[in-house]
Amino acid sequence: MSKALDGVRILDFTHVQSGPTCTQLLAWFGADVIKVEKAGEGDATRGQLRDIPGVDSLYFTMLNHNKRSITVNTKDPKGKEVLDRLIKTCDVLVENFAPGALDRMGFTWERIQELNPRMVVASVKGFGPGKYEDCKVYENVAQCAGGAASTTGFDDGPPLVTGAQIGDSGTGLHLALGIVAALYQRNATGRGQKVLAPMQDAVLNLCRVKLRDQQRLERTHTLNEYPQYPDTAFGDAVPRAGNASGGGQPGSILKCKGWENDPNAYIYFITQAAVWPAVCKVIGQEDWITDPAYAKPAARLLHLKPIFARIEKWTMTKTKFEAMEILNQYDIPCGPILSMKEISEEPSLRASGTIVEVDHPERGKYLTVGNPIKMSDSATEVTRSPLLGEHTDEVLQQLGYSAVEIGSLREAKVI
Repeated sequence: MSKALDGVRILDFTHVQSGPTCTQLLAWFGADVIKVEKAGEGDATRGQLRDIPGVDSLYFTMLNHNKRSITVNTKDPKGKEVLDRLIKTCDVLVENFAPGALDRMGFTWERIQELNPRMVVASVKGFGPGKYEDCKVYENVAQCAGGAASTTGFDDGPPLVTGAQIGDSGTGLHLALGIVAALYQRNATGRGQKVLAPMQDAVLNLCRVKLRDQQRLERTHTLNEYPQYPDTAFGDAVPRAGNASGGGQPGSILKCKGWENDPNAYIYFITQAAVWPAVCKVIGQEDWITDPAYAKPAARLLHLKPIFARIEKWTMTKTKFEAMEILNQYDIPCGPILSMKEISEEPSLRASGTIVEVDHPERGKYLTVGNPIKMSDSATEVTRSPLLGEHTDEVLQQLGYSAVEIGSLREAKVI
């Protein structure tokens, strides 16, 4: 079976997480991703958070599947010649260097256009154009600058970052879409273009409902579905909303049976208006169906705390999975709080390719996240990450270098 991006060649100058997330996704769709690394060192994450001494870390392996690795000394003139040839033969260059680093290497947009006017140059940066564009940004900085941290957590506590890597991996996903769109447009124009995905912008895009709420707050001075209502006055900015739903349906995380000893014995429960009578029947509170204080959604907003307290009395008599089974019979929206251990052991996720076991020549078998996007005519096969420089000779031969030339480059420590 063919792959969606068969024939597309990516020159991968990325490192750590945001860029590698992007290029790994493109590789999963069939692109030939050539990862350029510094000889003897490689991507910094090869050595970060190691669990096996001297072996590529899980941090690296789980972000660089399906790629080829070459090592090149980009400061050497002969190394730059290698890069010239790569640029001429690749469709996309992806980088997440510090601002200006690619220019300092001698590969300005103008120079790349001279070498290959069809090349798409895609970049991850911390901020877009403006007063912060030269600042270095990491995951948690992006979450803070993009509006996520200020709206995450409980109202009586500090801002919180989320465990989901929305700054790094979230930006990589946005950049991958931009690259595919640029390649599609190239079919009509014949030209490459620059694609930029600032981390702040990507996080904000994922926090758009909070920008929505900011404008609602400025107009009405209240956010009735937030847990502060009706007891606490609202300020001039969207507050932290605890575990309240981001949509129009009130929701909360509730204890389940065994919560005293299991930190994940909880369920997320949504009191959707359409199934309110069913909620009342399940928890044994049928009088609420007609009680004016609870019958209508607007009236229930005044009583969400006691409503969820009553529902929790019911959920605490069930395990999270028992509660799920009962609630799903009535189409009541809910979801268990799953630990990473439970997720890693879930058979359905293994069967769908969302969790994949990969065999590595040095670390052995390990679990990784597979392609989250499923396509009927472009199945994803997750292959292991490359060893440092594993494909250097192979790629150079494809670029037209002879065995003698490759040996000379190796002796000169260019590769």
